[in-house]
Amino acid sequence: MTELHRETIEEASTHVDSEARMLLPGVQTILGFQLMAVFNTRFEQFSHEEQVVHFAAFLLVALTMGLLMAPAAFHRQAEPRVVTSRFVRLSSVLLTLSMAPFIIGVCLDTYLVGRMILGDVRLALASAVAMFAVLAGLWFVLPQAAGKPDRS
Repeated sequence: MTELHRETIEEASTHVDSEARMLLPGVQTILGFQLMAVFNTRFEQFSHEEQVVHFAAFLLVALTMGLLMAPAAFHRQAEPRVVTSRFVRLSSVLLTLSMAPFIIGVCLDTYLVGRMILGDVRLALASAVAMFAVLAGLWFVLPQAAGKPDRS
């Protein structure tokens, strides 16, 4: 049997805030590298279609950043000075949703990096698919497989 501690709304709010603060710098760093890549002379070696793939990856990572920052904007504007279960639920949903565009954006960039380094479209695509499987497995399949804690 797993020992359970029921969080207060304040504790849950603190945890969701900490999780967003932990994720945001990494996402912002990747977004910065994506911006820098466009101004690199090697970027021109990609076909126009691959450059569009990079732009799509950039947009997905920017969307991820927006989803991670949305709880703070919501809290400051809609519920200042209070913490509600609505805020905790909304924040949890937004943080979970942020993982989907992030996975896709990272996988698109994995393909492009693989294409640049390996020079083989099939190997680059296989690397991107493998990355998708690993990240989706860790972030979506594993939590679902673990299920909810036994409440007995």
